[in-house]
Amino acid sequence: MESIDTATGLSAPKSISTDRVRDIFSAIAKRYERFNACSSLGAYKGWLRLMSEVADIEPTDVVLDVAGGTGDVAFTMAEKFHPQRVICTDLVPEMLEVAKEHRRRGRGAGVDMDFAVADGQALPFEDGSFDAVTMAYGLRNMPCREQALSEVMRVLTPGGSFTCLDFSTPHNALWNAAYEVYLTHMVPLWGKIITGDDSGFRYLADSIEAFPDQAGVAALLTNAGFAHVAWFDCTGGIAAIHVATKPIS
Repeated sequence: MESIDTATGLSAPKSISTDRVRDIFSAIAKRYERFNACSSLGAYKGWLRLMSEVADIEPTDVVLDVAGGTGDVAFTMAEKFHPQRVICTDLVPEMLEVAKEHRRRGRGAGVDMDFAVADGQALPFEDGSFDAVTMAYGLRNMPCREQALSEVMRVLTPGGSFTCLDFSTPHNALWNAAYEVYLTHMVPLWGKIITGDDSGFRYLADSIEAFPDQAGVAALLTNAGFAHVAWFDCTGGIAAIHVATKPIS
C-alpha cells in the first residue's frame, strides 16, 4: 500500500514520517496536553465531548484506542460508556507513560484498562478482537493510511464501530483563510512558548494542511470497506469526527 510523507502528502518511504512522529512526540509528551489546550483555545475538550456523543459503544464492549497518546480519548470513552475493557495504544512510549500516570491518579472510572506500545499500521491483536475502535489525531500522522484503516477493519468485530477525530478543512472561505494563518503562525508560536522549540510544531501545521478534507477522509473509509460512513464538523470544520461501521457480512 502507498506510503507518504505526512508533512506533504507526497509519496515517500514510511520511515521518514514514522521516525519524525516518534521523535517529536517523545520530546513533547509531558507538555502535549498543555499545548493542545492552548493551541485549540480550549476547543479540543468540546471535540472530545462530541466524539463521545457520536461514538457507538456499549457497556459490554471491548474498546481499542489507536494512537491514544496521553489517554484523553480512552479515558473519555471509559468514563462515558463504562465498557467492559479499554486498551489504549500509541507508537510513542513516552506518551503512554503520561496516560498511565493519569490512570494512577484515578482517571477511567474504574474501567479495566491496559496500555500498549503499538503501531496503528500493524496492530498486534487478533482479528475481530474489538467491538469498537477510536482514534484521535492519529490517521493524519500515519504514512500508510490505507494500511492503518485495513488494520482497524481487521481487528473490529462485524458490526463494530470506528470513531475518528482529526483536524479538517473549514467550508467557509474566510474562516478557512483565517485558520490557515493560525496554523502557519500561531501553532508554531504556541509550540515555542510551551516547549522552547517550534520545529516539531511546524510539522504539525504542515501535516494538517496536507491532510485530506472531510470528503477525502470519508473516501478513504469507504475504499477501506467501511459502511455507514459519515462525519460531524467541529468549530466550523477546523476538526471533524468521522464515524463508520464494519459490515456484518
